[in-house]
Formats: sequence, C-alpha cells, structure tokens
Amino acid sequence: MSPPLWPARAGAASGRPPVTEPQPRQAAPHPDLPAYYPEAGQRAGFVRRLFDDTAPHYDRINRVFSLGTGAWYRRHALRQAGLAPGMRVLDVATGTGLVAREAARIAGPSGLVMGLDPSAGMLAEARRGLALPLLQGRAESLPLADGSVDFVSMGYALRHVADLAATFAEFLRVLRPGGRVLLLEIGRPGSAWGHAAARAYLGGVVPALCRLTAPRGRSGTLMQYYWDTIEACVPAETILRHLGEAGFAAVGCETSLGLFRAYGGRRPG
Repeated sequence: MSPPLWPARAGAASGRPPVTEPQPRQAAPHPDLPAYYPEAGQRAGFVRRLFDDTAPHYDRINRVFSLGTGAWYRRHALRQAGLAPGMRVLDVATGTGLVAREAARIAGPSGLVMGLDPSAGMLAEARRGLALPLLQGRAESLPLADGSVDFVSMGYALRHVADLAATFAEFLRVLRPGGRVLLLEIGRPGSAWGHAAARAYLGGVVPALCRLTAPRGRSGTLMQYYWDTIEACVPAETILRHLGEAGFAAVGCETSLGLFRAYGGRRPG
C-alpha cells in the first residue's frame, strides 16, 4: 500500500500546539539583488509577482533560452536520474509544467506526478495543459507527508528558493528511503569564452528579444533577473555540499554544453 500523501496536522493527536524551533541561519543560493528588490524580505514577493506577470509568455521564453534542448533534455535527465514507470513524483517549482509533463510520460498511468509552485499565475497556465494534481506552495515547506514520494524534481528554479538547506531537508523528508532527487539548473560556464558567450546571449539577446515580443509585459525583466541570478549563484560545489549535509547520498552533478547542470542524489535506505 502506498504511503499517505498528506501530513497529519501538527498537534492534532496530543491536543498541544506544535513546538516552534529556533530558525538556523539561511543558506541562500545567491546574495540579495537590490536592483530588483530594496530589502531582503521583499525577495520572495518580488519573484512570485514576476512569475505571475510573465506566466502567459513563459513557454515561449523557455524555447528561446533553453537553446533547443527543451523536452528531449528534460526527459533524458529524468530517466538518467532514475525515474521509472509507476513512481510517485513531486515536481517542485513546476511553473507551467514543462518538467512535470515529461515526468508524467515516464511514470505512466500506474504512476502519479504532482506539481507545486508558489506562483498562482504559473499554476493557472499549467492547468491549461496538464491533468495533474497542482498545489500552491514553497520548496522550503512542502505540504506532503514524510516518505510519500519516490522522486523529487526541480527545473531551473533552485536559484529562486530562500534557503538551500531548508529546501534540501524538505526534499529528503518527503522522499521514501531509496528515493531520488533531480535538480536541473543553468550555471556559469567555467571558461572565459563560455562565460562571455552565455552572458551575451542569456544576459543580452534573450532579454532584448523578450522585450520586443512582449513589450507590455515583464518578460525582459524576468530574463534579465534570470541571468543576474546565474551570475550571482553559489558554485556547484556548494550545492553538492548542502545536498550531502541534508542527508543525501551519491550526490553528483553532470554538465552539458558547459551550461546545463543536472544535480542528483539519493535518500539512504
């Protein structure tokens, strides 16, 4: 029998309120970017509104900045990370459902794929093309029970979480023993010429194209912010360290085209 998806309410059995634990210092994926939000506490709201505003155009934007990798790369990465038919999958920061759609094709009718995102606008777009359970929520506080899924995925959104340590702890919590995590990301190329080319394309050409194709929207701002978070993001070694400290085993990172990164790990057991 499959484990329950939804957690029991804290304190329901004992009648006592849940205990509030002291909060550790956050492990942000990049420093604050005051050009976009003046204060650190405004970051989550800024990101949510930005994705809400650009949701209708997001799939078109994705086709531009993904450099043609698209569905094939997502499907390949999911299979390489261990996704198989019949699995329960949680796609975190699902957006318009681009990763969730490929996961559903692999998991098949005997599996279950759920999407979660903080942006109501993105979820509304996802519902247009996906007949999957879609939840509004944040990576740092997943509304699922312990050990309830076989696989957790996140596509190109790790730079937008508030706390890497809290996010990875939640991923580990909802995974069953032996379950796997896959994080797709874009990182700064290591070579000088690769970095210059990526900066020119992702930081210059793509935002300009977005402003031309959707002049009344914030698509250009989204893609400029996207590149700025890539520039400011912690290195791959830091992400792998936080995965290991959260309790994941067999952590690793594969890089394609010097730019696309696939982080993976397994919950022991």
